[in-house]
Amino acid sequence: MSIQSSKVALVTGASRGIGAAVAERLARDGFSVIVNYSNSAGPAEGLVRDVEQAGGKALAVKADISKSAQVRGMFDAAEKAFGGVDVLVNNAGIMTLSPVADMEDAAFERLVAVNLQGTFNTLREAARRLRKGGRIINFSSSVVGLLQPTYAVYAATKAGVEAMTSVLAKELRGRDITVNAVAPGPTATDLFLDGKPQEVVDRLAKLAPLERLGQPVDIASVVSFLAGPDGAWVNGQVLRANGGII
Repeated sequence: MSIQSSKVALVTGASRGIGAAVAERLARDGFSVIVNYSNSAGPAEGLVRDVEQAGGKALAVKADISKSAQVRGMFDAAEKAFGGVDVLVNNAGIMTLSPVADMEDAAFERLVAVNLQGTFNTLREAARRLRKGGRIINFSSSVVGLLQPTYAVYAATKAGVEAMTSVLAKELRGRDITVNAVAPGPTATDLFLDGKPQEVVDRLAKLAPLERLGQPVDIASVVSFLAGPDGAWVNGQVLRANGGII
């Protein structure tokens, strides 16, 4: 039996991409997994079936993390199904790229609502409800260091996530809960690949010294480390999982 077999991980935005890879990995590690999704239930429910067929436990829960009441309901569902939450993985996020001069109000507001307020909503709930010895793993991005044109607002939301990560790690003193962030570089997901010509993808893949794009399983491995016993002494940190791009 896995040493994680009685623990519960809640992964936001877990129906596809990095989130799905994280949920699958944590289920293999022995966690019961809450597979959060915001729109289409099909992929999330398919992932739950895959986990259960492999002998694990999982539950799909719909919630828009930008809505605090829905976040509370998601934690309620986790507690009802599995008794509580030990690990929060804040993977859900959106990306809209635009020069500052051209950024529309609606796009700015949605980026802040999902990436920043959404992370805040789940962090606040976790700070109140996570069990002793738990782990919080936020998602930043290596664009916070790269700071390329058109990424201003997206990078700003992720810089805010990094700030909250460091502060919350200090605020949870005495509860044996670690708070860290993972900052992927270019990773082969729909979010990253959407709308990019192949030559752009190839160029970005060559930027890191390892000369390839990251894969969702690469990022899931870092999350697994932080969520597991070997990550117990890492706290208040941002791990840039990007192949050395910065």
